[in-house]
Amino acid sequence: MHVIDPSKIRHVTIVAGKIAAMSGYIDPLTHLNLDHPYHRVTTCIIAERFEIGARVKFSSNGLLFAFVDRSAYRHYGHIDTTQRMLDMHDAVKRLKEAKVSKKV
Repeated sequence: MHVIDPSKIRHVTIVAGKIAAMSGYIDPLTHLNLDHPYHRVTTCIIAERFEIGARVKFSSNGLLFAFVDRSAYRHYGHIDTTQRMLDMHDAVKRLKEAKVSKKV
């Protein structure tokens, strides 16, 4: 079984066989990048629906997985993940500061 649209993959937290939390979509620059093997997505757990509370699927061997087809990967070049993390941290900090200033 293969993932239909790898750009729609999300990180999730599974608790008691259900999706308990879900992030935004993956970043193809890191997750589907042939030049960045450290965080490449290759398999995904299958769920009944793509929403909080949805049950994940099981096979006789445990969780049921779908595989990302090799054609989904591209060469996007080197990614400076440290700088990206710093940028994300700064963006979150600005959002929090903006929320605080609106309350005052």
